[in-house]
Amino acid sequence: MTQSAVVFTEEQNGRNAGRELANKIVEKLGEKIPNAVIVFASSVYDYPSLLESLNEGCRPQLIVGSSSAGEFTSNDRATDSACAVAFYSDELKFSACLAEGIKKDRVAVVEKLNSALTHDSDYQYQYYSAMIFADALSGYTDEIVELLTEKTMGKYQFFGGGAGDNANFQRTHVFYGTGAFTDAAVILEILSNKPIGVGAAHGWKPVGTKMRVTQVEGMHLISLNARPAVELFTEHAANTGQTFDLEQPIPFFLHNILGIEVAGDFKLRVPLSILEDGSLAMASTIPEGAYVSFMVTDNDCSEKAATTAAINALKQIGDHKPNVALFFDCVATRLRMGKEFDLELGQISKTLQGTDYAGCNTYGQIARVEGQFSGFQNCTAVVCVIPE
Repeated sequence: MTQSAVVFTEEQNGRNAGRELANKIVEKLGEKIPNAVIVFASSVYDYPSLLESLNEGCRPQLIVGSSSAGEFTSNDRATDSACAVAFYSDELKFSACLAEGIKKDRVAVVEKLNSALTHDSDYQYQYYSAMIFADALSGYTDEIVELLTEKTMGKYQFFGGGAGDNANFQRTHVFYGTGAFTDAAVILEILSNKPIGVGAAHGWKPVGTKMRVTQVEGMHLISLNARPAVELFTEHAANTGQTFDLEQPIPFFLHNILGIEVAGDFKLRVPLSILEDGSLAMASTIPEGAYVSFMVTDNDCSEKAATTAAINALKQIGDHKPNVALFFDCVATRLRMGKEFDLELGQISKTLQGTDYAGCNTYGQIARVEGQFSGFQNCTAVVCVIPE
């Protein structure tokens, strides 16, 4: 049996917010001690106070999560808020691990995360899944997912995202226990004998001619087709009749992102700002030598993508009844859609047919699932469905 509790608060004080979340969890689960609590919280909070108060109030065995850029559940949505999902189950096995030092040594980070995963040879559990959240501002999240996939030999399906900070892009955190950490990644392993569904979709389409990435430094895109990256964006704006304000480029960037061509589809990457040398600061890394295209979408396509992600997740659990779901989408999607992002959340609720869910807007999304998008991407809807 698996029970869950989805809770939400707009209380601004960290200690009070943690207490409110804990009280609501206890109200729903009774005296049962949660095996795990997943928390997403706005950058307005003092995280240690929130996490310590949450821990004191419901005494879960594990707490993981991240800072976020918009929080929501099946019934609530805000941007200066916190939400959580608590699990009590005698069928699921949870374990968690934190690894620090992404900028210095990704291999060491992956080694530590991998060491906490189950490598049993007796196959006590049939399905292996794990949620990963990383300080995406440290970069290299795609590399971490790829390395972890290699280490686990493809046995796990992964889902999750990059921590956010209310679209400030200054400082993001992942949560482990009662601590909040930067330059780190956290993993929550979920083992089950029932399938756990993960779906991903983005709804963007390529336009114009393909371009080659000719120079990259970290998360800075310096040149495309051996020309300053900003020149290609300026030309694209002129060719499509759009306004591109170099002093305030975000409105243009939200509607004109880049897609890396991968196996007949596209991994999405969002530009954040224009640097003095004409290079672009990106939300995620782009490999040098890759081919990219400008990508376009509209609100209807984003809603359809979220629906597709939820449908794909539900298909994976087969005849099992869904218990609870997690939903992640990019902060860029929320900013671009504005109030219409509520329609996307409504589509998720409709598709999940009354199943409670919680989630947040992230700085990039993780989905490593057979037959779907793989790795780390931006502007992609990711849904995880956990059965009863």
